[in-house]
Amino acid sequence: MCPLAWALAWGSSTLKGFDMKTTVSVSDFRDAFQKLRPNQFSYVALSDLFEYLENWEESSGDEVELDVIAICCDFAEETWQYLAESYDIDLSNCDDDEEKQQAVADYLCDRGQYVSTVGESFVYRQF
Repeated sequence: MCPLAWALAWGSSTLKGFDMKTTVSVSDFRDAFQKLRPNQFSYVALSDLFEYLENWEESSGDEVELDVIAICCDFAEETWQYLAESYDIDLSNCDDDEEKQQAVADYLCDRGQYVSTVGESFVYRQF
């Protein structure tokens, strides 16, 4: 189980402003995305993103709220070709696709935006 905090608003008027939290598993995390944004991330990307957020929580000491829309605004999964074009990454010194993909990964890592590689795509924090 992951300690991702999923804030649930408490409906009682006597407890106004009180939030309950529950622990979210990777399955709960994937299910939440499937309900709201089923095409945003691949199955593997969601697992990687869950692990990334879990590690971030542990290292920072801050809880992450499971807000699917906010996470979709902050993170994305795109091909290395799309990223190279969108961020104008210079691939002129690369001889083949493998080197180009590595150059894009390095670009993301250098900016602290890399989450994982899923086939020919990357999961990354948008910037």
